[in-house]
Amino acid sequence: MWTIFEKKGLNKLIKIAPIQIRKHYKLWKRIVEIEGKQGLKLIKGFHDEALQGKWKGYRSYRLSLQRCVIYKV
Repeated sequence: MWTIFEKKGLNKLIKIAPIQIRKHYKLWKRIVEIEGKQGLKLIKGFHDEALQGKWKGYRSYRLSLQRCVIYKV
């Protein structure tokens, strides 16, 4: 089981985001908390990618073409 630490202003951003983005984020968060990274690999359509450059060591999950979640394992 994983613990997710969210940035201080994230709740405000999620509230103003479109409904589809909110649903994707809540689903991603639930899967990660219960299953971890392996749970994301089991479900197709989750765009989970390793980052490069100064963000090396972090991963990103695309909620849409414009928005993504950046996290570290």
